[in-house]
Amino acid sequence: MEELAELAERAAGHDAIAFTVLMQSQMQNMYKTARAILSNESDIADAISETILTCWEKLEQLKDPAWFRTWMTRILVNKCNDLIRQGKHLSMPGDVPEISAADSGFTNVEWNEALHMLDEKYRLVLMLYYVEGYKTSEISAILEITESTVRTQLARGREKLAQAVTGKK
Repeated sequence: MEELAELAERAAGHDAIAFTVLMQSQMQNMYKTARAILSNESDIADAISETILTCWEKLEQLKDPAWFRTWMTRILVNKCNDLIRQGKHLSMPGDVPEISAADSGFTNVEWNEALHMLDEKYRLVLMLYYVEGYKTSEISAILEITESTVRTQLARGREKLAQAVTGKK
């Protein structure tokens, strides 16, 4: 984590190489987060590209390099939501492309399918918490919701996920 903050600090000083290394180290995290919101690969790529550009343009606004990953994820979530609002998010739920478990970070296809049956608010919070490893306070900052709302969405998301997996209500 310290290395990430050091790279962010160097990148804020307009060190393009440090910025490139920093963003490459976050590509898998960005993909997983964008995939939790968007299901179209093209939209995911657009959101990630726009996030990288915005991060470069606004890096000097980052107050504490230690919070780079949280700051970047917030930008990514906003970019994903912008794509949805603009109507560019055109894939239908039945059109969700299959991705391999190795690429997605999931242990199996059933987990992936069950997760994508959830509402976005639950899916995103579960992904940020369990897959990305964010703390509830960090998720609160990323999604701009209270920490108690994050905990509630985690609890409800786990409940709905269990229902989806077991088929029980």
